[in-house]
Amino acid sequence: MILRTTLLAFAAFLAALTAAQAQPQQNNYRQQYSSNEIVDAGHRFFGTTSRELALLVERATSRWGQPNGYILGEEASGAVTIGLRYGEGTLYTRNAGDRRVYWQGPSIGFDVGGEGARVMMLVYNLPALETLYNRYVGISGSAYFVGGFGMTAVTWDRVVIVPIRTGVGLRLGANIGYLKFTPTATWFPL
Repeated sequence: MILRTTLLAFAAFLAALTAAQAQPQQNNYRQQYSSNEIVDAGHRFFGTTSRELALLVERATSRWGQPNGYILGEEASGAVTIGLRYGEGTLYTRNAGDRRVYWQGPSIGFDVGGEGARVMMLVYNLPALETLYNRYVGISGSAYFVGGFGMTAVTWDRVVIVPIRTGVGLRLGANIGYLKFTPTATWFPL
């Protein structure tokens, strides 16, 4: 009798689990932002109506489509062959609310200098907030002495993050590295 009751309870559990998995799940992270919304947010954040920002957003959306999130923040970096980058900002998604995020990462390459930047990161194909907390690999290059806008891309699995930076500093070179996103600030970039 106990064995039969246990088997029936297990069968009911499996049936409930299968039914729950068959239900369509509403994914709030699939709602995307238009190019105009991104450019407007960038203009408010950077404090400028730069044509250069609009062109970079247009270039990113023509390559990767419409983002389903974006990050606005600040970062600092420096390098002499080996470099480090630290930043913090807020992730904006349509229906999941705003989240504070932090990023850090090492780089290596033919790179020298330092910079402080305001950054807007376009986030593509983010299936859930927890997916953001990974290492995103990319190649970066910079050549500026005062400022200007620059764009790179880093990826992990199917998620693509496109940082658009403007800042001040003295930086010249190219490197390969990654950005590691975390929910809390840390000094450990690995």
